[in-house]
Amino acid sequence: MFNLSTLLEDGARSAPEKECLVFGDTRLNYAITDMIANQVANLLVSRGIEPGDRVALASPNLPYFPFVYFGALKAGAVVVPLNVLLTPREIAYHLEDSGAKALLSFTGSPELPLGDRAFEAFGQVDTCEFFIDMPAAAGATESTIEGAETIWAALNGQPGTFETVQRDGDDTAVIIYTSGTTGRPKGAELSHTNLMMNAVVSSGLVNPHPDGRDVSLVVLPLFHIFGQTVMLNAVLYRHGTMVLLPRFEGGQALELMQKEGVTGFAGVPTMYWGLLNSARSAEAGEYDLEQIADNVVDAVSGGSALPAQLAEDFTKLFGVGIKEGYGLSETSPVASFNNPNTGAKTGSIGRPVWGVEMKLIDPEWNEVVKEGEEDPVGEIAVRGHLIMKGYHNRPETNAEVIKNGWFRTGDVARRDDDGFYFIIDRSKDMIIRGGFNVYPREVEEVLMTHEAISLAAVVGVPHETHGEEIKAFVILKEGAETTAEDLTAFARERLAAYKYPRQIELRDELPMTSTGKILKRELREG
Repeated sequence: MFNLSTLLEDGARSAPEKECLVFGDTRLNYAITDMIANQVANLLVSRGIEPGDRVALASPNLPYFPFVYFGALKAGAVVVPLNVLLTPREIAYHLEDSGAKALLSFTGSPELPLGDRAFEAFGQVDTCEFFIDMPAAAGATESTIEGAETIWAALNGQPGTFETVQRDGDDTAVIIYTSGTTGRPKGAELSHTNLMMNAVVSSGLVNPHPDGRDVSLVVLPLFHIFGQTVMLNAVLYRHGTMVLLPRFEGGQALELMQKEGVTGFAGVPTMYWGLLNSARSAEAGEYDLEQIADNVVDAVSGGSALPAQLAEDFTKLFGVGIKEGYGLSETSPVASFNNPNTGAKTGSIGRPVWGVEMKLIDPEWNEVVKEGEEDPVGEIAVRGHLIMKGYHNRPETNAEVIKNGWFRTGDVARRDDDGFYFIIDRSKDMIIRGGFNVYPREVEEVLMTHEAISLAAVVGVPHETHGEEIKAFVILKEGAETTAEDLTAFARERLAAYKYPRQIELRDELPMTSTGKILKRELREG
């Protein structure tokens, strides 16, 4: 019997006075953080949440996230983290598909009214029984959302102790939604053991600071599996401190790194680009870059390929090499790691982490082996403690991607003689924009609902700061008239901010094979 909430509870027992969460002027130790999570657990149980029920959580990197995340786990529930940029239509889909019984959402701001969107979606889903607003004003007992109650009002009178519901290690702890080639997001069910093992393994890859400090700047979204495992869970396992930053901005990140003595940072390549640009453009004396560099001993990158020049420039300025990793939501996520401490290769995703196997396969699941002088090339398959239980309610899809414990990733790579893997293609046509996964089919389906569109094809094109940008090629219906600007506005209303195409090109025809399949490679290559 085991529950992932042990990560927080162990810190509360072993280091109760140690700082756990830092957000602005708010500083919470492990004991207080665990106590509030206990109150959340009592609240959920009092509202009818039972072991195995799904609890949806929509929050940026604020103390609310760990409060509810671990509170739900303590109650034996399954956490369903939601991207805070989703539209009401998308939130409703996630609630319905997961069967969420409750939704707890941060209010947001006038510029990003997350609570309004979440409450609208809640009203569209009959199976979701209650909604709780997590207000921007700490302690507020009245919600700005008409008809909603705040978490602080709901927690009033709830005990600060709770007997954690024990679960089997293979029970689902979290459902992480990841888009698929079918265009509809799929929920990857990750077990308590999946997430605990990946947190332990990830924690072991971190460089300790000489004086024993362990302070991480948490800017990777915690609703994303990268931030959830490598930051939230791994840092708690080490009894470290998390400095929360809800939205990345290079200057603000540097300011916090200096103020809080940050020793560890994890981000997508565009965040490292942002840190460098802010450092280079800063006025003399604005940041003590030497002090920041002395503190930072660990830097991790993932989400998309890290340009070699960017890595080199960052190392020159901050004096620390960036470690690249590879993984997916379905792998909890860390599957391989490129660690400068034990040997690294530029452009590589490294070698499998402890307890994990990787191999290259062909479309029929046959292993690809080296023949002659050329490195073997094939689709990456992974096996080990990290593999998801499967996609929620997708038995047919599970049978396609999991076989004898091996998960086929859809990523094509080569492997050299030293066992290092190098990604060379993404066979699923996935677009990675600023570290977020975007699948063309979902965008295409939304575009195709426009009355003027006859056919749409979406691809990723190179972008200087985001890695890839989303571009749509559109054929209009005969006699229809519209503009690229109008189509962009149409998509922006129906898709999360990171998903809608910024570039739309109207065409009379699209390149196709003899069987009618659109040749997306030709579109990408121009």
